[in-house]
Amino acid sequence: MSNLNALPPESCGSLARRRCRACSSGEPPFDVVAAERWAQLLPQWRLSDQARRLERQWTAPDFAAAVAAIVAIAMRAEQADHHPDIHLERYRRLRVELTTHAIGGLSENDFILAAQIEELLAGDQQNRSTQ
Repeated sequence: MSNLNALPPESCGSLARRRCRACSSGEPPFDVVAAERWAQLLPQWRLSDQARRLERQWTAPDFAAAVAAIVAIAMRAEQADHHPDIHLERYRRLRVELTTHAIGGLSENDFILAAQIEELLAGDQQNRSTQ
C-alpha cells in the first residue's frame, strides 16, 4: 500500500473510487517526493509536518453546516477505517488533518480519504446551491 514507487492515479475522481487498505507498522510512509506527487491531485490540500501530514481548511456557511460536514466526514472515515483529526474552530471553520498513524506518515490511504472528502464537500456545496 505505501509502496514508494506507486504512482498516483490520473485524477482526483479516480483516486476517490479507490478503497483504503489496512497497513502494517513495518511499511514505510511516502517520502517527500512521493507525497508531493500525490498531493498534486488535491490542490485544496497542503502537506505539513515535513510531508507527514495532509491537511485542508475551509469555512462553512454556519455552525450547523460545519457540524454536518464533520458528521459526513466522520461517517466516511469510519467506513474506510481511516480516522482523521477533525477540528472545528470559531464555530464554522473546519480543519482536517490526515496521516497514517501506524506508519508515522502519509500513505495512499490519506490521499484516498482526502479525495473522498473533496467529493463530500463538492456535493454539499452543490446541494446548497440548488436549494
